[in-house]
Amino acid sequence: MGTVYTAMTMSVDGYTAGHNQSEERPFGDDGGDGWGDKLHAWYADTPEENKAEIENMLTAKAFIMGRNMFGPVRGEWDRPWNGWWGDDPPYHAPVFVLTHHVRDPQPMDGGTTFHFVTDGIESALDRARAAAGDGDIAVIGGATTVNQYLAAGLIDELRLHISPLTLGTGTRLFDGVPGLKFEQVTARPASLVTHVTYRVLR
Repeated sequence: MGTVYTAMTMSVDGYTAGHNQSEERPFGDDGGDGWGDKLHAWYADTPEENKAEIENMLTAKAFIMGRNMFGPVRGEWDRPWNGWWGDDPPYHAPVFVLTHHVRDPQPMDGGTTFHFVTDGIESALDRARAAAGDGDIAVIGGATTVNQYLAAGLIDELRLHISPLTLGTGTRLFDGVPGLKFEQVTARPASLVTHVTYRVLR
């Protein structure tokens, strides 16, 4: 059975996005342009310096995300929306989207298919395991979804990318999560980020 991991970029004070997220500003009040330009500068501005970590983010054979990460549409699926990533999303594998509203699977170019799961986080993980076989599964966000999986004891490894800024408020990793213990696996500083991987101790 593969590893269930999360790979999250966050501020030094633990925030992965600001308040007031919208279609025009997906990361809300994020200290920049609302599209994560400062929070994710390490990814966009220094990709060669962080090549290994960028490649490692998408090695899973199945992915899980919350509906808020999938897009800004709320309630019933009352208009077409196939994610933020265009016709060829970067996942190239099954992606299981947590939602309260039924929707048929959405195949995309490059091997990505979005599946919409209405019966909870455990069901999404079971379906991801079946799709991934012996491969890894990534719970990729947002923080609210990751926190649910952490609180339920369903994540094996945290791959954190800590950007050198604070947001002060917003959506925060570990909110509502009981105390956990970790084993540090790796740590590497770069010019715009510090990469830290922790194994969750049971």
